[in-house]
Amino acid sequence: MPRVLSTEQIEFFWEHGFCSPIDVMSEDEALSLKALIEAAEKENPEALGPTNRNNPHLTFTAIDQVAHHPIIVEAVADLLGPDLLLYGSVLFFKEPASAGYVSWHQDATYMGIQPHHFVTPWLALTPSNAELGCVRMIPGSHKLGILHHHDTYGEDNILTRGQNVEDIDESTAVDLVLKPGQMSIHHATIVHGSMPNRGTERRMGVALQSFMSPECHQTVGDFMVQIAKGCEHWKGDHVFPRPQTDQDPADVVRREAVNENWSRILYSGASQVRAY
Repeated sequence: MPRVLSTEQIEFFWEHGFCSPIDVMSEDEALSLKALIEAAEKENPEALGPTNRNNPHLTFTAIDQVAHHPIIVEAVADLLGPDLLLYGSVLFFKEPASAGYVSWHQDATYMGIQPHHFVTPWLALTPSNAELGCVRMIPGSHKLGILHHHDTYGEDNILTRGQNVEDIDESTAVDLVLKPGQMSIHHATIVHGSMPNRGTERRMGVALQSFMSPECHQTVGDFMVQIAKGCEHWKGDHVFPRPQTDQDPADVVRREAVNENWSRILYSGASQVRAY
């Protein structure tokens, strides 16, 4: 029996490629967590700045709390089973009245993970709606396999390569509107993106990109993960611990190694390499 998601939510996910909204914590808890992360961001601008927002769960306890939140982990287990690895995390922050956007893409395209049996929860720490540039999904597109992506390296495109799937029927897009403390979960191959923040407040979200079963493996670079649930008999070469304090020097070294590995993977074969 599922522990967090309903049978209807699970069926919806596999049919449409996403599930939303899912309640994770109260709005007050989410706003308290937001305050902790913003305080860490202010104290550590280089470690959490716009070009260094990958894998902060490895070095900051507040973000680690999100990455291993029991409701998030159990919701994913309802979809993938009781053995889960966590591959990484990304902070998606959009400043008010800013131009940054995310083009139509599929997460699995450049990650080098096989099989594509993994999912990404996206937790809102602030309201996330159309005005603030919420995530948008193309329902059912996860069933199409990997589509052709064109690397644009667009200046305002938040994605590493500015990768874009063309000829998307945007009339079918669904806005995933979330309150603070709610999350969405999407499939590795669903086409999704987001528009700029045209509002007057900051939009903050944490993407756990991604949770996967131990059957998954890295085909480019090293497979660097944390154990999120179960996996008693799984053996890996690069399994990292959870941080006990912020910015412990050993954790910082591990995060740098993971981010360098990510860069090699995500920019493999690329004509340009950007700072994020």
